[in-house]
Amino acid sequence: MAAPALRDPREAYAKPPFSSQSQPFPGLASKMQPRPDHGETSYKGSGRLLGRKALITGGDSGMGRAAAIAYAREGADVAISYLPDEEPDAREVVDLIQKAGRRALALPGDIRDEAHCQRMIEETVNALGGLDILVNNASRQQQRAALAEISTDDFDATMKTNLYAMFWITKAALPHLKPGATIIQTTSEQAYDPSENLVDYAMTKAAMMSFTKSLAKQLAPKGIRVNGVAPGPIWTPLQVSGGATQAKLVSFGADTPLGRPGQPAELASIYVQLAASDASYATGQIYGASGGGGQP
Repeated sequence: MAAPALRDPREAYAKPPFSSQSQPFPGLASKMQPRPDHGETSYKGSGRLLGRKALITGGDSGMGRAAAIAYAREGADVAISYLPDEEPDAREVVDLIQKAGRRALALPGDIRDEAHCQRMIEETVNALGGLDILVNNASRQQQRAALAEISTDDFDATMKTNLYAMFWITKAALPHLKPGATIIQTTSEQAYDPSENLVDYAMTKAAMMSFTKSLAKQLAPKGIRVNGVAPGPIWTPLQVSGGATQAKLVSFGADTPLGRPGQPAELASIYVQLAASDASYATGQIYGASGGGGQP
């Protein structure tokens, strides 16, 4: 086989300026310009997760979708959760999982509801025959220029989506996880270097980071690993559905050393590595991917 040519990371994907665009929350990847790359055509598996059972929240788009595609192509059966409004994107992911020859489970609903979170775990275990990999990825991000502009309802929605759901889902999953199982959180560079207009979102990402490190210590004696991924600016529906100002959106990622935002596909291999058995000594770790920004 011919060796693949080196690829300059500065030129690997689209650079700003991007066109001004907006969608109602939660947004659809299929309507973004340019459309994000989740590895639909590029990710090639090698059996690293053969026979595993995974649940990924927010698996319809962004890093969750990239992880779902990669996991399926590495041999895992995959359940994805998502909001009902994200059904068009979720259908594409289900189709990709099935084309990889793996079982797919669609779990639409609102993870701000504790009972729904518990049902998701039960349905995943029943449909897939167990649970080995849990990825807490779904998040809510809505930029606000001033603290006074964050309503109690806004604050509550962000906390419940990003933190309560992570707590409820993980708690419900633990009785089903055996030694060798893994839990992965999608935190953010916002946990380390928060933006002035993402106060509530940044708070949750810092809490997710601490949750990861604390739970890793608690579960290590049981043989369960817990890690996190901290993306920098990644081109996902979060940005076009209220997560960024239009001015920030047009120049999104321009201030990174690589001069562009990342694509979800560029993080897929991190989620695979953290779920794979050959990363057996990695727990309580946060893996960054921020285009040279240095966080974490």
